[in-house]
Amino acid sequence: MRTVTAVIAALLLSFAATHAFAFLDFLSGPKAVQAQGGDVRIPVSEVSDGKAHHFRFAGEGPELKFFLVSSGDRLRAAFDACDVCYHAKKGYSQDKEFMICNNCGMRFHASRIGDVKGGCNPAPLRHRVEGGDVVISVADLTEGAGFFK
Repeated sequence: MRTVTAVIAALLLSFAATHAFAFLDFLSGPKAVQAQGGDVRIPVSEVSDGKAHHFRFAGEGPELKFFLVSSGDRLRAAFDACDVCYHAKKGYSQDKEFMICNNCGMRFHASRIGDVKGGCNPAPLRHRVEGGDVVISVADLTEGAGFFK
């Protein structure tokens, strides 16, 4: 019986050690951003590390959530929702090079984010890179309001 308990404890400790940073990032929640002049600006230097960076924007209407992730030489943007699972309001998390739907478990390679839409793919969010910033217009953000009502 002690051996079984020790094995279970070792497995739990191993899981905790490998997932602690992701869990702490999940607990901190998405970073709040604000618009200036009709645009949200996020420095490219803060989001070009290959990790998914989650944000929330509170304009008029529901709070809108999105994420940015770099893949290859490109920054990708998507709403933290999809056409199928948006009602669950669980969004996506990252596992190495994949974004995973926290509702149904579907996995999407980061290189597909923003290019493939529909189904459980993260809904693409128009953006541009300008002067060292990722720029997302409030108009483009509000087009995703239906995902967050």
